Amino acid sequence: MSDTTIKLHLETKSQLDQFREYKNESYDEVIVKLVYVARQCRKNPELSQETIINMDRARERIRKGQFLTEEQAKKRLGF
Repeated sequence: MSDTTIKLHLETKSQLDQFREYKNESYDEVIVKLVYVARQCRKNPELSQETIINMDRARERIRKGQFLTEEQAKKRLGF
């Protein structure tokens, strides 16, 4: 897959930063999530609202440090 560079206003970048769930999350990952949510909003607005609420709750848990690392999850699942 090839990469491209896009030009963003600083305000747009700041707004994208607010959707990051973790510090090293790439802008590509953020945009993919936003596109997914936008598509879901068109298909099923009620379900989409639930998805947005769940994403906000997950973001809050991450900010509070209430999550498992990949290694912890693997150990818990027996991998």
